[in-house]
Amino acid sequence: MATQGCPCGFLGDPRRACQCSPTRIQQYRGRVSGPLMDRIDLHIEVARVPIEALDSDQPGESSANVRRRVIAAREIQQRRFVQAPGIHTNAQMSIRHLFEHAQPDGRGRALLKMAGERMGFSGRAFHRVMRVARTIADLDGCETVGEKQIAEAIGYRVLDRQSPDS
Repeated sequence: MATQGCPCGFLGDPRRACQCSPTRIQQYRGRVSGPLMDRIDLHIEVARVPIEALDSDQPGESSANVRRRVIAAREIQQRRFVQAPGIHTNAQMSIRHLFEHAQPDGRGRALLKMAGERMGFSGRAFHRVMRVARTIADLDGCETVGEKQIAEAIGYRVLDRQSPDS
C-alpha cells in the first residue's frame, strides 16, 4: 500500500512547501482506519531522491548481496519453524511463537515498552514490531533480538509516531 503524506503530496519535500493545514492532513490520514494501519508492518517515508544522488558513482549495497542476505534469513526461518505446521516465516508467527522466538533482550524490551507507551501502540502494532525486529535480527545474522533491532523496527512505524505538524 502506498499513500502520500498529505493531500497536496509535498509534506516533508525539501524542494516544495506543503500547502495543507495540520487539520487537513489529519483528515486525509484519517481516511485509512487505525485497525487497517495496524495490519501494515512497515510505515516508511520515501523522500524524493536528489538528481545528484542518481548521478553519483557511489555504489550502494548490491542486489546480489541483498538477495544473499534475504535467502539466508528465509533459511533461518524455515529451520526455526520446521516443527510448526503452516508457519514458514516470521510474519506468520502466532503469539506463542512470537514470545518463544522474538522476545527481545532486556534493553530491547525496555525500549519496546517505552516506545509502545509513547506512540500508543495497539496490541497488534506491538506484536508487529516484534515480528519485524525478529526479521531484522535474522537479516543481521543475530540469534537474539536486541535493542538495535527493536529500534530499527520502531523506526518503520512512522505513521504511529507522526503528527501532521512534525
